[in-house]
Amino acid sequence: MCQIFAAQDPADYECETRSIRLNGHSTSIRLEAGFWRVLDSIAERESLTTPQFLSQLHDEVLELRGEVRNFASLLRCACLAEVARRAQGAKHAA
Repeated sequence: MCQIFAAQDPADYECETRSIRLNGHSTSIRLEAGFWRVLDSIAERESLTTPQFLSQLHDEVLELRGEVRNFASLLRCACLAEVARRAQGAKHAA
């Protein structure tokens, strides 16, 4: 069983830092490459660039919660939710 996880390409979990603007402030976000690929695909589906998608998501969380405590963690959890959504859609399509 562990071979499924152990055999991953190290490039998938190599960290990548991207600079974006949130609320007019430049910031850097560091995530594993696999998470960036999911975020890039979500942004593309929404007809946005990844920075535009992240900025919109950040703004919506601010509006909903009043603060964004750990944006990188929120992004990772959003990716997990997206992967689960895709799996559910594939399950219903089968």
